[in-house]
Amino acid sequence: MPTDPTPRNGRFAPSPTGRMHLGNIFTALISWLSARSSGGKWILRIEDLDPQRSRREYARIIEDDLSWLGLDWDEGGLDNRGPAGPYSQSCRDDIYTSALSKLNSTGLTYPCTCTKADIMATQAPHQSDGRIVYSGACRPSVIPSPEPFGMPVKPAAIRLYVPDSEIGFTDRVYGPQTVNLARHCGDFVLRRADGAWAYQLAVVVDDAAMGVTEVVRGNDLLLSAAQQIYIYNLLGCPPPEFAHLPLICNKAGLRLSKRDESLSMAQLRSRCTPGEIIGRLACMAGLTPDAAPCSPGELIPLFNWSAIPATPKIQLD
Repeated sequence: MPTDPTPRNGRFAPSPTGRMHLGNIFTALISWLSARSSGGKWILRIEDLDPQRSRREYARIIEDDLSWLGLDWDEGGLDNRGPAGPYSQSCRDDIYTSALSKLNSTGLTYPCTCTKADIMATQAPHQSDGRIVYSGACRPSVIPSPEPFGMPVKPAAIRLYVPDSEIGFTDRVYGPQTVNLARHCGDFVLRRADGAWAYQLAVVVDDAAMGVTEVVRGNDLLLSAAQQIYIYNLLGCPPPEFAHLPLICNKAGLRLSKRDESLSMAQLRSRCTPGEIIGRLACMAGLTPDAAPCSPGELIPLFNWSAIPATPKIQLD
């Protein structure tokens, strides 16, 4: 396959909260192949926003697992190689603060003192899909707010107002998508009451700053792309292309988690070669007819987005 005339700059952004599993590696491989087949760069970002669960030693192990599999990166990692560092989110507080200040200046943000219990109490009984839609209890009466807000005495999160309108995008795997944020999630959090940065803000700021033009991740995050596009637009940054992948599920049909130790990299490395793991994932992705062992480099000329199955999940045998 000839090199794509438009390089796709991708990234892999694992959370260092435990050992990676086969689903994480599936995402990493497809993202790596898309970038490499188009002549783009691949960035490794450490998403350690959660100080309670993130560990530097896990980040080191993630780097070692990727290297063992043959998935190299051009920028990022713990050594912060590249011009857009630091590449660990825990070290990017000033960058997020600057972005939040810009969003505050739009008049579309406001403090929210609602607790989780307060928000859950407003949920309709039929909302059983796990989504929490914020009711707007703390929203100012005038939006955009003409005056800068003052922080309340009690701890408060910072929320971003969302309009009751549609946001559309086309996913490389699942095609056209339309999301109404007011109905999907309501005004959402940019910074939590404890001062921790929300994923939705951090991922947009980081991808824009690092020149990421294609985001590859699991389809559990498909609809959150609309939230991120909304932030991109408010910050005046072009959004990337999005490609969401079917979730790898265990034999019981449940999505993999770090609790599936039998499919963790610790167990996989003890009984498989790198080629066997890559070959299995290549077959699951529709890139090869069988699971014959191969290297990531051998898959570059075979990579094609149209081969990726547009199913909700891929269940292991």
